[in-house]
Amino acid sequence: MVIKIFESLEKVPPGQWAKVAPMDFPFASYSFLWTLEKTACLGHRTGWLPCYVTLWNSEELLAAIPLYSKSNSYGEYIYDFAWAQAFESFGLRYYPKLTSAIPFTSATGPKILLAKNLSPEDRRSASKMILSSMLELFQESKSSSLHALFITEDEIPIFRDEGFFIRHSFQYHWGNEDYLQFSDFLQKLRSKRRKETTRERIQAQASGLRISRLTGSALKPSHAEAMFHFYRNTAEKKAGFEYLTPEFFLQIFEQMKDQILFVYAEKQDGQPVAGALNFFGPNTLYGRNWGCLEEYKSLHLEICYYQGIEFAIERKIQLFEAGAQGEHKFQRGFLPRLTYSAHRIRDKTLSTAIGNFIEEEKRQIDLLLEDYRAQTPFSRDPLISK
Repeated sequence: MVIKIFESLEKVPPGQWAKVAPMDFPFASYSFLWTLEKTACLGHRTGWLPCYVTLWNSEELLAAIPLYSKSNSYGEYIYDFAWAQAFESFGLRYYPKLTSAIPFTSATGPKILLAKNLSPEDRRSASKMILSSMLELFQESKSSSLHALFITEDEIPIFRDEGFFIRHSFQYHWGNEDYLQFSDFLQKLRSKRRKETTRERIQAQASGLRISRLTGSALKPSHAEAMFHFYRNTAEKKAGFEYLTPEFFLQIFEQMKDQILFVYAEKQDGQPVAGALNFFGPNTLYGRNWGCLEEYKSLHLEICYYQGIEFAIERKIQLFEAGAQGEHKFQRGFLPRLTYSAHRIRDKTLSTAIGNFIEEEKRQIDLLLEDYRAQTPFSRDPLISK
């Protein structure tokens, strides 16, 4: 058993990485992570410097952790800016820090990637070994802290046993109760919500735009170019930073076309208007990026949510994670669901303070989720709320 740390995924054979990449989490695939690297989405420009931790048995990859040295807290969606300010007030530097996450992606998935052919006992052993190696790297580095974002529930005890704080946050997710068509989902909503959803879909259809759900061979370079313009326009509107490059969209639309759902709105003459980029696996649809060049009533809701729900129903996909934030999703059938992250802080005094903050934050989130449950948009509690 040998630990190797790489500053680029290019050093790892794609066939070996495929052994540890989860089938239902496209963002941990070699195609996604390596495309981020080679199209200049990572590096000093964005503050994400790769340092992949890997565990090998001879030439066979057994486990891996995508890890990045960060010079900022952007593109993470688990907000720790107040922690950085606390460090500064104590005369300490918060950056660099080490973060295990999928860059610019707020989707839950394993951070400890394990070979699929490992026995349960070997999985536990490999998890402990590679996590211990990441902690050794952290101790030897100048990093203030170590973070693992959007971990799975199964990973919580693994990180907790190694002294990590487990922080709670939440997102709005849609669950498929074996619906046969969109109308079946509508019938589960309260009368008021059902009427509002129907009205919003009629408004979007009345725009006169042609709306398509594209995947696989239907995706063309022109769609990737259009998506970049949508993405850029959203960044400009929100005074955000353009992490993703035009080359990223061109390459990802080609290399991962069978895992991409692109919901596309265009005028009758073919002029692009709006689009939403989604990724999917066998059981989960992940909403990622959205943008529009012209505003139309309810178009955002149709393209980002209702078209995705229809796609999930058709493909029998059980879960639709529509991305970070967005309380408006709740009224459209997306219910709040806990997400998790793990954190280690080097300074003992600040570690205690941050640990206390995390526990209080959990209590506040629990109270908020109770309020949501009392105001459910459904006529009865759906499966996802359990």
